[in-house]
Amino acid sequence: MNQHENCDVEPLEKPVDRAALSSAQIAYLNVWGMGCPRCATRVRNGLLNLDGTLYAIVRLEQGMAGVAYDPEQVEVTDLLQAICDAGDDGRHHYRAEVVMVVPAPDALSL
Repeated sequence: MNQHENCDVEPLEKPVDRAALSSAQIAYLNVWGMGCPRCATRVRNGLLNLDGTLYAIVRLEQGMAGVAYDPEQVEVTDLLQAICDAGDDGRHHYRAEVVMVVPAPDALSL
């Protein structure tokens, strides 16, 4: 059995707080170790489980994540640790690095 079999994971849903997004920051992260769509869901869930994370999208094909967060509640190091912790089940091992951090309103112009 390979590491991606029998690793079902339900996507976490978190309501978007549009007011909080106006003062949020967005971190763009390279993510390694994802091998299937369930891995991307696991990474996304790990990010969304953090208090202060407002929105997260993970792109398996690009090996990237975009995370909107409240910088008064979450630090970038917390995001990186959440990704590592998402794979802390003995079968999955994820790691990430920061590509860029921008204020949320500026992200629209990227």
